[in-house]
Amino acid sequence: MTTASKITLIRVALIPAFMVALLLSPTYAWLTWTALGLFIVASLTDYVDGNIARKYNQVSDFGKFLDPLADKLLVISAMCIFCQWQLFPAWALMIVLAREFAVTGLRLIAVQKGRVIAAAWSGKVKTTVTMIALCVWIVFHEWAWLNWVLILAIVGTTLYSGVEYFIKNWDVLDIKKK
Repeated sequence: MTTASKITLIRVALIPAFMVALLLSPTYAWLTWTALGLFIVASLTDYVDGNIARKYNQVSDFGKFLDPLADKLLVISAMCIFCQWQLFPAWALMIVLAREFAVTGLRLIAVQKGRVIAAAWSGKVKTTVTMIALCVWIVFHEWAWLNWVLILAIVGTTLYSGVEYFIKNWDVLDIKKK
C-alpha cells in the first residue's frame, strides 16, 4: 500500500473520532475544538495524499477509489450531524448527495466509454468552500444568520459545479433527439 493511500486511510479513521467529538460537544464544550481540529486535520490529508500520490508516482486504483470516498464521508458526516441538530436542512443535504451521486454516475459512464472526467476547477472550489464552511459551522453553529450564509455557500457551489460537470460532459450520456 502506498504512502498516499495510508494517509487517505488516516482520514477515514478520523471520521468516527470527529463525529463523536462533535456529537458530544454540546455537553463538553472543549470537544468543539477537538472536533474542529480533527476535521481540519482530516481535510488537510486530502491535500497531502494527493500531492504525495502525484509527486512520488503513487497514483493507484485503490487511491482513486478511496480518496473521493473519504472526502464524501467526511463532509457528509458533518452535514448529517448538523441536519440532526436541525441546523442544516434536509433539502440542502439532498442537493449535496444528489450532486455527488449524479457526478459519480456520469464518471462511471465516461469510464465505460474510455474517457476520464478529471476533477473540474469548480469541483475543487466546491470542496474548498464546503470544508471551510463546515469548519466555521463547527464553532459558530449557534449563529442563525451565519447558518444561512453557509448553507447558501455550500448549496450554491454544489449546484454550480454539478451543472458544470454535466454541461461539459453531456455527450457522454449519448442522448439522441428523435
